[in-house]
Amino acid sequence: QVQLVESGGGLVQPGGSLRLSCAAPGFTFDAYASWYRQAPGKERELVAIITSSGAGTDYLDSVKGRFTISRDNARTTMYLEMNSLKPEDPAVYFCRAWDDSGTSYWGRGTQVTVSS
Repeated sequence: QVQLVESGGGLVQPGGSLRLSCAAPGFTFDAYASWYRQAPGKERELVAIITSSGAGTDYLDSVKGRFTISRDNARTTMYLEMNSLKPEDPAVYFCRAWDDSGTSYWGRGTQVTVSS
């Protein structure tokens, strides 16, 4: 069973930046991969997704131009670069990735807090 692990969350001031990472022992991000977030009292929402080739990405409208999803060249780690963080961005951020069989795996999440 693949267990993705997120890291990089924390407390940042408005306008600041964070980079989230997602990885799992023995797992390679060869298929689609994504980041979701869930704020208290709200449904989990898709924030960013990257295609298997890495050539295609898509983002939640509210984060376009501020967040960037990527993978390292070895495809062992996925990232979410978050810039110009806003008060509406705090949430638990989860990574989700698919393997070649179409099975998806979730991480347990990392907390992002934006506060002055």
